[in-house]
Amino acid sequence: MEPEVFIHESSYVDQPCEIGTGTKVWHFSHIMANSKIGNNCNIGQNVVISPYVILGNNVKVQNNVSVYTGVTCEDDVFLGPSCVFTNVTNPRSHINRKSEYKQTLVGKGATIGANATIVCGHNIGKYAFVGAGAVITKDIPDHALVVGNPSKIVGWVCQCGEKLRFIQDQAICLKCKFEYILIDGQIREVLI
Repeated sequence: MEPEVFIHESSYVDQPCEIGTGTKVWHFSHIMANSKIGNNCNIGQNVVISPYVILGNNVKVQNNVSVYTGVTCEDDVFLGPSCVFTNVTNPRSHINRKSEYKQTLVGKGATIGANATIVCGHNIGKYAFVGAGAVITKDIPDHALVVGNPSKIVGWVCQCGEKLRFIQDQAICLKCKFEYILIDGQIREVLI
């Protein structure tokens, strides 16, 4: 571990694992062996990071979240309070299915709202926004705003998190002024 890491005395960190500089691990959390946590992350209270989970830099994990084996979060991801990941689609207590774990990728800058459920094997695109309580049962494209059970796309968001309003497949964020185009259901940033 890097010397500039804060780990609350009530938390457990199993070895080996990697925890980057500037990361904070708060009360009653458990970082399991072979996980990798980037720089400047914030791991809230009562969080479990399972073996082989990868968290990029500047990932915020709010209280009461379990990030299970098979999950990778790219840089700048926000995991809201009590959001849920799964890693097996048909769990049974009496059957060991560790060889059946499915991968879930949460793209750079994505937000997952409080109490959302992410069914394993589905990717969440860059800068996507998963509303509180949503249930993810399919891949979510970049910049999509999704809500409900099962989740549906109800709009699009800028990388700053503001909802975009498209006129003739073009939008300018009212907050940060980034420009986007919508092509075949996919958002692209207009590079100047």
